Amino acid sequence: MSDPLSHALLERIATALERLAPAPPPRPDFAAADAFVWNPDGPRLDPVPRVNRVEMVLLKGIDRARDTLIENTRRFAEGLPANNALLWGSRGMGKSSLVKAAHATVNRQRVAEGLSANLKLVEIHREDIESLPQLMALVRATDLRFIVFCDDLSFDHDDTSYKSLKAVLEGGIEGRPDNVIFYATSNRRHLLPRDMMENERSTSINPGEAVEEKVSLSDRFGLWLGFHKCSQDEYLAMVEGYAEHFGLKADAERMRAEALEWATTRGSRSGRVAWQFVQDLAGRLGVRLEA
Repeated sequence: MSDPLSHALLERIATALERLAPAPPPRPDFAAADAFVWNPDGPRLDPVPRVNRVEMVLLKGIDRARDTLIENTRRFAEGLPANNALLWGSRGMGKSSLVKAAHATVNRQRVAEGLSANLKLVEIHREDIESLPQLMALVRATDLRFIVFCDDLSFDHDDTSYKSLKAVLEGGIEGRPDNVIFYATSNRRHLLPRDMMENERSTSINPGEAVEEKVSLSDRFGLWLGFHKCSQDEYLAMVEGYAEHFGLKADAERMRAEALEWATTRGSRSGRVAWQFVQDLAGRLGVRLEA
């Protein structure tokens, strides 16, 4: 027979341990917003009442990437198979803007069809990648769908946090929850600096396996959407699209000449440069840029 005193003592110890254990994180209020920023220190999801986004119609010169990402996002929102997406390439060509616009567009389409806007956008900062398992635990047991978005993702020398990302995307025991998809933007196609990969090739006992370990991270993304420098015509179309959208009354020929000069002084043509020119033009015209 068990000793009643020993049983009582065990119960007291168990009660004391429960009091010492950290309280579970509060369940996020997902109805508070359509977008959140992940804060691992809570851990918590901070709602974003108004997302800083560009309307889809203003994103020029990226039609193929736009259509592909919207279709992938729509399938995911409907519970159909969809891929993680890596948007890589030239700076300022609308990679992060497209992710945010796709999220808004798909939710808007669902509402127009009489369906719920069930798609939430969660931004995770590059330095918080190792906390992805905590985030997955918070969002796994809900009926909502989540795009986990990391902007400007890349990994430097001696940085092993990429292994956490690999495990969450596909390689871990639990893997990626069915209600989560991962979208990332990067200037690098393989997310790692070229010299780091070359160093692995030259110093490893088995260089092929060492490089494969690094490159396989990008392989976890089923969609690779490339963004390349725009042509002069595409750049001017971006400027004209912004000007028309915001009702800027300017002489067309003069605006085009000034836009080209603006791009020349910055040494590049991109959607970001076009937007910066339009902000300058609106300021000179005394027009507020209201979304």
